[in-house]
This record gives sequence, C-alpha cells and structure tokens, in this order.
Amino acid sequence: MELKGKTAVVTGVSKGIGLATVKFLLEKQANVAGWGRTAPKLDHPNFYFVPTDVSDFASVEKSLGQTKQQFVEGISVLINNAGLGFGGTLSDMPLDQWHQMFNTNVHGIFYCCKVIIPEMKKMGEGHIINISSIAGTNGIENMAGYCGTKHAVNGISHALFKEVRNDGIKVTCVNPGSVNTNFFDNFDSITTNEHMMRPEDIAASLINVLETHPNLLTSDLELRPLKPKG
Repeated sequence: MELKGKTAVVTGVSKGIGLATVKFLLEKQANVAGWGRTAPKLDHPNFYFVPTDVSDFASVEKSLGQTKQQFVEGISVLINNAGLGFGGTLSDMPLDQWHQMFNTNVHGIFYCCKVIIPEMKKMGEGHIINISSIAGTNGIENMAGYCGTKHAVNGISHALFKEVRNDGIKVTCVNPGSVNTNFFDNFDSITTNEHMMRPEDIAASLINVLETHPNLLTSDLELRPLKPKG
C-alpha cells in the first residue's frame, strides 16, 4: 500500500510502539488518528488525537465519528496496539486486573475492528495489524491472564483474515518478544534493559508490512531480540 495521503488509526499512542508507529506513518505522509487515553507529546498537522477508551464500545464509536469528520478520505489502516498486562499466578490474580486485560487486549480489538471494517469494505481496501506477543504463542509462568488475552488476539486475527481477504482487506498478527517500553512497569520480576528491542524496531517492521504489494499478505510476523541477554 502507498501510505501517502492514506488515513491510519493507531490505538495506544501515548508512548512506546504506538507513538513510534505514528511518527513513522507521518514520515510516510499518512494522516494519522491516534486513539488513546493520554495524548502523546506530538505536534504535527497530519496527526489528530482522539481521546478513546478502547474497552468501551460507545467510546470507540464516538472516536470513529470524530475521525471521519477530521479525515474524510476513509480509513485504510488500523493498528490495534493498545494493551496492558499484569503478572502473578492465576489463583492470586485480582478480578479487576483479569477483566482489565481482557477488556482492553481482546474486547478493544473487537470493538475497533467492528466499527472500522465496514469503512474499509466501502473502499475495497484496508490493512488491520493486531499487536499480539510471543505470549500469544507460548505459555509463560505467572502470566496466564496476559497469555490468555494474546492467544485470543492470535485466534481472532487468524479467523478474521479469512473473513475479509476477499474484500481487499489484509489482517496481520504481530508477535514481538521483549520491547523496551513501559509495559513491564506492572511486572515486578522483569526490568527493561538495552538488550530488548526498541519501539522503533517494531514500528519500522509494521511499515514494511503495510507497504507490501497489494496481493501479498503477511498473516503472522514474529519479532525477537537477537541477543536478549547481551
């Protein structure tokens, strides 16, 4: 896809992978609507921040309306990046943390896809990228809840790409390993370090996937640090 002049929606844009992806899209001269709880420190004429709680369907519907008013060309790209995780054994997991992970990581993707796919179908083109994790393909001790949400993201992505491929819409599931972001703030056993991947590494890979030939689909992409321990 030629990104110049296209409209992209990116969720979870305050920092990390989301913010890095927005910056790359803007360099490609795309129009970007950033959906999130907190506005990033970013000032660009082609960037429009929309306060959004992806775990609330009414909020997502409202954000779609605001985005369509700002960018009338139609939405060609959706990057479902918003997500969070909490560590701990399943039996000790607080109910609110469990529900918060599923409401954001799983229901949020469903809500965003549900409102934007019809817009893409009208244009006969689109690309949805769901940011999952290697936790979506592996079981990780003391991360059962988070793993559960990311396994769901992978399953949803794999089914969805078959549903919409004949509408000209691509669906890509991205499974990164450890990335140096604030994601690990909720995990006492994990500390970010320079040997993790950089957010801009992930963002650059997303741009590469978006810019492929119209008839080429990358259904899954796994990204890992080469030397995670240095």
